[in-house]
Amino acid sequence: MLPALSRISRRHALQGSAAALVVFGLLMWWLLPIGESSPRGKLTFSTGSKSGVYQRYGVLLKQALARDLPEVTIDLRTSEGSQQNLERVAAGEADFTIATADAVAKYKRDGRPGADRLRGCARLYDDYVQLIVPKDSPVRSARDLRGKTVGVGQKGSGVRLVADRLMTATGIDPVRDINPVPAGIDTMPRRLEAGELDAFFWSGGLPTNTVEELSERFEIRLVPLESELVEKLHATGGTTSYYRSAVMPADAYLKAQGGVPVPTMAVANLLVTTDRMDPAMTEGFTRTVINSRDRIGNTVHPAQLVDLRTAVYTAPLDLHEGARRYYRSVKP
Repeated sequence: MLPALSRISRRHALQGSAAALVVFGLLMWWLLPIGESSPRGKLTFSTGSKSGVYQRYGVLLKQALARDLPEVTIDLRTSEGSQQNLERVAAGEADFTIATADAVAKYKRDGRPGADRLRGCARLYDDYVQLIVPKDSPVRSARDLRGKTVGVGQKGSGVRLVADRLMTATGIDPVRDINPVPAGIDTMPRRLEAGELDAFFWSGGLPTNTVEELSERFEIRLVPLESELVEKLHATGGTTSYYRSAVMPADAYLKAQGGVPVPTMAVANLLVTTDRMDPAMTEGFTRTVINSRDRIGNTVHPAQLVDLRTAVYTAPLDLHEGARRYYRSVKP
């Protein structure tokens, strides 16, 4: 009798174990769907100048991606800025980058190589155009730059693009009417402080640490860029429609502004890739960009302005399919 009971008990135990394995298998299938393993591989992210916002943002984003996509290796590559970033991504020399909407629109309008393959992942934060002079400078508007030595940004930067356009709108030829210095934010503040520049243009998020640090050791002033300049730019048509009138808050650079808001213009930054990028990789990359906003924003303040509600608007670029999947997954 006992052996019979023992056989029955063993059979029940085996059946119970089999059932448990089935339940465990179903649970794992639900938690780890087939075909949706974490992306893996190596990516190159083209940033910006060494002390600029793009580079500082890229360093912190790399750390966030290491947590969220542990099987993906991120290589950061500094650049001159938006225009060079787009060239690299379009040519396959980089996988993701940041560029201003006006630079993207110009790249597409000019029919540059690979322009039709560019795709947007997210609208990030706005860049504010900043014209910086010593506090005692006679320059009170962009029109006063005639005959001056002016830092205009590196050749491949978004700063250079907007500086040339602004001066042209005021009637200044950016080649003949000033002494243009093609320098980046990593050297222009020091050159202004040393008297090698009369002024310099910068386009970046607020505040830009390098400008803030300059204001703390050297008396500077931000020159107002009135709304009429934006209107003149818009009147030329084309890619200038991505500029908008804006105001730098009174506390953006407290020592430079003396508690007074400064009118200027702004343009959106976009996270850019191409249609070659794997949708799963793009979805994961975009998710990290949105989810890391607050953590990165504690150090790079413009990142605090990344907003899920507006991130999906990546004009003039079509949204990448992977990014589209992400936004659908978080749609209320």
